[in-house]
Amino acid sequence: MMHLNVTNETSRLRALVVGTAVSNGPTPTIQEAYDPKSLEHIKAGTYPLEKDMVPEMEALCAIFEKYGVTVYRPELIEDYNQIFSRDIGFVIGDTFIWANILPDREREQAAIQYIVNNVEPSKVVKAPEEVHIEGGDVILWDDYIFIGTYKGEDYKDYITARTNMQGVNFIKTLFPDKIVKEFDLVKSRTEARDNALHLDCCFQPVGKDKAVIYKDGFRDEADYNYLVNLFGNENLFHITRDEMYDMTSNFFSIDTDVVVIEKGFTRLKSWLLEKGFTVEEVPYAEIAKQEGLLRCSTLPLIRD
Repeated sequence: MMHLNVTNETSRLRALVVGTAVSNGPTPTIQEAYDPKSLEHIKAGTYPLEKDMVPEMEALCAIFEKYGVTVYRPELIEDYNQIFSRDIGFVIGDTFIWANILPDREREQAAIQYIVNNVEPSKVVKAPEEVHIEGGDVILWDDYIFIGTYKGEDYKDYITARTNMQGVNFIKTLFPDKIVKEFDLVKSRTEARDNALHLDCCFQPVGKDKAVIYKDGFRDEADYNYLVNLFGNENLFHITRDEMYDMTSNFFSIDTDVVVIEKGFTRLKSWLLEKGFTVEEVPYAEIAKQEGLLRCSTLPLIRD
């Protein structure tokens, strides 16, 4: 049996699932786009191609192998996008939680069932139907569980709103000993620069006491201030609207002092190096066109 353990975003990584871009299928139609950034690239004829995305994901896996991390990949579904494994499930503590995702994507869950079968069944949870929650909205910080949501009355009109308040309350019930704090995120169906698809698109902790943040990703300034007070302004790296659009906060930590980033994030890289981090760089700009990056395409199973 596999004993899961994930209590934060930065402890030494031992095992994870990485999605795959193999047999990724044709470019979606405008009607099939799930988010404004993909839509932008479909319209512009710059939507990423499988031949460009596969090497990006393999470069990421090579870094994990370098650090001795066990990498699992989903079973292959022909002509289907299986890149963003973070959306389909996530681990909190020793429990695997299946996400309730967009109905079109349920096949992605079946493709990692073989991994979840190795987990003690009592430690695998499926959220009830009215509960919407995706892994990109769930950020663990030891005693805290941060959850991105959307509190607008028009929630159901937004395909970019992926986690509802029932999702937040579901996690509160499952983990009564944790401090569960939700954040109301800015959503847009049409402008990717104003759409925080998930919480990790505008905030992510790094190291032991630092974080990367985009202030305007939060609908309520009090939510932003909560994080400033918790981490301390001197420990925060503030990103711009364009850096948020490029998914700068969607890096991935292998350890408290080792961070994987997209190789174009020069400003973030300088800050991390200045703070004493080891920075591993991968080309991921093609995958980023689908409004997802390194954290979106990884699903940690075991951290120390």
